[in-house]
Amino acid sequence: MKRIILYLFNIVFCLVVFAQKQTPPAGGTPKNFTLPEKTTLKLDNGLTVVMIPYGNLPKVTVSAVVKTGNIHEAKGQVWLADITADLMQEGTITRTAQEVSLAAANMGGQVNVSVGPNQTTASGEVLSEFGADLVDLIADVLLRPAFPQGELSRLINDRKRNLSVQMSRPQPQATEKFNKVIYGDHPYGDIYPTEEMLDSYTVADVRKFYDDNFGAQRTVVYVAGVFNEGAMKEAVTNAFSQWAAGPAVSFEVPQAVAKPGVEILDRADAPQSTIIMGLPVVDPSHPDFIPLSVTNYLLGGSFASRITSNIREDKGYTYSPRSTVDTRYGSATWYEMADVTTDVTGPSLKEISYEINKLRNEVPEAEELDGIKNYRAGIFVLQNSSPGGIIGQLSFLDLYGLDDSYLTEYVKNVYAVTPEQVTEMTRKYLDYEKMTIVVVGDKKVIEKQIEDYQNALDNF
Repeated sequence: MKRIILYLFNIVFCLVVFAQKQTPPAGGTPKNFTLPEKTTLKLDNGLTVVMIPYGNLPKVTVSAVVKTGNIHEAKGQVWLADITADLMQEGTITRTAQEVSLAAANMGGQVNVSVGPNQTTASGEVLSEFGADLVDLIADVLLRPAFPQGELSRLINDRKRNLSVQMSRPQPQATEKFNKVIYGDHPYGDIYPTEEMLDSYTVADVRKFYDDNFGAQRTVVYVAGVFNEGAMKEAVTNAFSQWAAGPAVSFEVPQAVAKPGVEILDRADAPQSTIIMGLPVVDPSHPDFIPLSVTNYLLGGSFASRITSNIREDKGYTYSPRSTVDTRYGSATWYEMADVTTDVTGPSLKEISYEINKLRNEVPEAEELDGIKNYRAGIFVLQNSSPGGIIGQLSFLDLYGLDDSYLTEYVKNVYAVTPEQVTEMTRKYLDYEKMTIVVVGDKKVIEKQIEDYQNALDNF
């Protein structure tokens, strides 16, 4: 019996080893995205409606996207937009919060209100037969919030707990400082409030923020999925046509600036340092954005990227480094972030800068870039694989004033990026000597390392 077991074990082991040595088949090339034919109409009050048939499942997604968010918060009122959205979900003048939740649940879904830097979204997904009812429910939440005084204290306390958790972690601390350096007094530079700010907010503040920033002119209602177009058009018109036009779309464009230098936030005896280094780049409305995005994925934005291979796989300095192009209306930043062991803080900065410098001076091999382009194109396809994903993409186009061709030709444009363009984008936008660097860590240990890193830059 033992011999039989040993024999079977050897067979299984050989099969596993054999399977591991096989080269997996090449994946298919992602195809260009075909945008389903959509219907667009504008109500007399300025509200836009976009309806996109998508898929076969008997479900429909409705999202009312208002062009307002944290960007419209006044100085000293950080997260007021978030508190406003929280309170909007606590009932309307016709329904309690429980009645709103129950109504959505009876349709097979729920309604959420979320806030970003530039957009506030009230959305839900339900069975198709309840599409018109969902429109009415979302309109009730968006147009007729009750803003109950009795719920404000609880919501503020929830936000304070969230703030306390966030500010106890080094990555949010680093991100907050980085954005403040880049954006200064612009609202993009204020990510987190103080507890004193949160405690100061009143229902009157919430109502004023709502009155000043919400209205039909700033709103696009998206309907995507399986639905009756005539019925949904009637439902949206009936639900939203009486909403006041409100303010016109208006965003204060930041004067983002590259400020070279290192900011150290002391975290005594920390076993790790959190590094963020980057600078302002172009936003999605610029022709260079897609080539720059591909460049980012090759440099640090994917698991197969160069920076990840260097400081994670080769040297073991960090577990999960990443780079990204963080977009907002009128601006964007490129940055690399990594949590590294304290004693290799300086060497990590050096290796990141080395990889940037190398890409600035050496054109990458076509084979390496092809793998990155396949990855980026595949991610894009996945982003368009649901009604909610389609709405997100169309809302992105609307925010940045982009044509539908940005979506329909995106895959083609990704594959058109050449190795020479990648080096050009790195030279044009990613100068490590101009980058803002923020390090959260044990100052007494890392200060000398950072000084050595700065001295080493001359040798690149």
